Amino acid sequence: MFAWEQRKLGDVCEEVSGNNGNVKGLPILTISAANGWMNQKDRFSQVIAGNELKKYTLLEKGHLAYNHGNSKLAKYGTVFVQNLYDQALVPRVYHSFKMKTENNPYYVEYYFATKKLDRELARLVTSGARMDGLLNINKKDFFKIKFEVPTPVEQSLISTILQKLDQIITLHEEKKHQLERLKSALLQKMFADESGYPVVRFEGFSDEWEQCKLGDVADRVTTKNKGMVSELPLTISAQDGLISQDEFFNKKVASKDLSSYLLLHHGDFAYNKSYSNGYPFGTIKRLEKYPQGVVSSLYIAFKPNSSISSDFMAQYYESNNWHKEIYKCAAEGARNHGLLNIPPSDFFATNLNIPITKSEQLKIGRLLNAVDHTFTLHDQKLSLLKRVKQTLLQKMFI
Repeated sequence: MFAWEQRKLGDVCEEVSGNNGNVKGLPILTISAANGWMNQKDRFSQVIAGNELKKYTLLEKGHLAYNHGNSKLAKYGTVFVQNLYDQALVPRVYHSFKMKTENNPYYVEYYFATKKLDRELARLVTSGARMDGLLNINKKDFFKIKFEVPTPVEQSLISTILQKLDQIITLHEEKKHQLERLKSALLQKMFADESGYPVVRFEGFSDEWEQCKLGDVADRVTTKNKGMVSELPLTISAQDGLISQDEFFNKKVASKDLSSYLLLHHGDFAYNKSYSNGYPFGTIKRLEKYPQGVVSSLYIAFKPNSSISSDFMAQYYESNNWHKEIYKCAAEGARNHGLLNIPPSDFFATNLNIPITKSEQLKIGRLLNAVDHTFTLHDQKLSLLKRVKQTLLQKMFI
């Protein structure tokens, strides 16, 4: 067993700078704290290098760079190994370097990812952020940073484990994205458009869908809380549905008196009329996580009746089909407190296209629910893998 040694970064690596001028056509990269190396055109929707390529650093595969930009994910910057191309250009403001002899570049990348060097990096910041948004850490001081280094063999073993874990995480992220794309496509194709027919439907169904008003298939919920249930104030999250305010805000924001709140039971729906850039028509969600709860009376609450499948309705409001109807209701604009100006009477007069037979509704709801369930399982596994990685980063380095 070999003891780890404290070394300066400059003892195990050396600076890389400039280029030989023969760089035409080489990819131009930038570092994102969340995603690592990215092409400039992917991150900024364009190449921002212009005619200044001579000022960029030529980085070969296996070389590293330190982006000393401050961000929420990386307060003191990030280090990544350039592993996308045999050669690429990177901004010269990065502190670029390569490893000496047999030292493993990924060991250094992962060591920085542990955040164990943040205290030393903070000490090196001389005068806050520069005009270009970078922390004022000069190269000379950067290469004097001290960290613990095992033998090259142990460096490689640690790096291999974490690289394998990163590969698994990447695969699960791609599966998650594939499921998101699948769900989006199904939501577009499995609900009838203005023609009255969906693009994709189950075998054995060919009838035109019928148009009805929400008020025909759902009843408004108007029952106030009045202390009938233990206080569980809920709010609507576009990603997570109806969840407790404690979970959403990390604190309870409702007043102590919840008697004016609407009482919801499992399976009831609520419409939050708040609009935002991502959700200009507000959000409709079904209560699934709790047996019951209460929501602000500013929400419009309703429950489906026996003429429509609850699962079908939940998935319908995951699609964009209802946006045109809501837009008609909100034609007079928004109120000052950020809510769409939609009275309940207009909301329940909105039109829906639904299958004539409930069996088709049930099939659609079950299929889309199954996709949601698979997505949730992948998301949970992805979260677990990321927690495993964070644990290893804290436990495998001195």
